[in-house]
Amino acid sequence: MIEIGCLRAEDRAAWEVLARGYKDFYRTVVPDEGYEETWQRLLNGTELHGVGAWLDGQLVGIAHYLFHAAVWSADSCYLQDLFVDEKARGHGAARALIERVAEEARTHGATRLYWQTKEDNATARALYDKVATFHGFIRYDYTL
Repeated sequence: MIEIGCLRAEDRAAWEVLARGYKDFYRTVVPDEGYEETWQRLLNGTELHGVGAWLDGQLVGIAHYLFHAAVWSADSCYLQDLFVDEKARGHGAARALIERVAEEARTHGATRLYWQTKEDNATARALYDKVATFHGFIRYDYTL
């Protein structure tokens, strides 16, 4: 059975394994100190938030999210990172993490929860198509 809850200080090592797995999946390089900085920001919980999924007492999934202002509505909730260990997939952890973030978004008074994924991430998109609506937007990044 999957259990969902806030990340705790004792989850640090297991969280980093999952965070590195997420970053590797998207071929994004983060320096070692970046993981510690992010972990501290998540534990602080003022601007970034993190929840975990435990299966048989072991952290197997993570979700990071944040709230931000929106021009035409109340705050929005952005689910920035969602990752479940490959060995634990198929047990409902990703769906449960999304539902927990949605619950937090409602509590916060956000009017929308959204996220993005790569177009070719078929496995994730199969779930996302069940729990959310794809509106056809394509993202561009302008290098600063």
